[in-house]
Amino acid sequence: MKKNLIIFDMDGTLVNSSIAIANAINYVRKNLGFEAMDKDKILHLINDNTINPAQTFYHTKSFDADHERWFTEYYSKNHDKELVLYKGIEELLLELKKQGKKLAVATNAYRSSTIESLTYLNIYNLFDAVVCYDDVAKGKPYPDMLFKILDELHIKVEDAIFIGDSSKDEMSAKRANMDYLMVDWGFTEHKNALKSVYDLKRIIL
Repeated sequence: MKKNLIIFDMDGTLVNSSIAIANAINYVRKNLGFEAMDKDKILHLINDNTINPAQTFYHTKSFDADHERWFTEYYSKNHDKELVLYKGIEELLLELKKQGKKLAVATNAYRSSTIESLTYLNIYNLFDAVVCYDDVAKGKPYPDMLFKILDELHIKVEDAIFIGDSSKDEMSAKRANMDYLMVDWGFTEHKNALKSVYDLKRIIL
């Protein structure tokens, strides 16, 4: 499945950020006066496309500036202790760049924390485009991020593939009519998914 543009989800696909995400959400909850949620429950719900995440985590209809500020505040203070790349990801990205592929990230994380995370992990400069939750009208599972990346890089949808770890990722790809690969080393378990970065390499390299 050789494509000119490879788009990656970030959390659960490129980056093992499970601890950071759960702790950041609980940090926001603490600032709102709510008790901490069980971390496993947060990770189970984070990719559930049937819920309103703002309602589920913060008991409000939509995210606001305070939620973003507190979430980013926690991330900024703790990313160096709680973020790691999945094994083999950096090597995969470098090989794709060596082959002349365009690389992009489509993530439901906020732009400030996304750039900070990718920069800390020394992979930010490998990407030709990074599109985040606050860059578009609607985040995943809607296709807005994927369309924005295609427009920015002037690439046709048939020349791109999206790689993610959740039903939200899969649904956004389907709505964009883009090829998709599901991976299974992140937050969500899937029966029919790639189990290792090595398996992914065999398909896209």
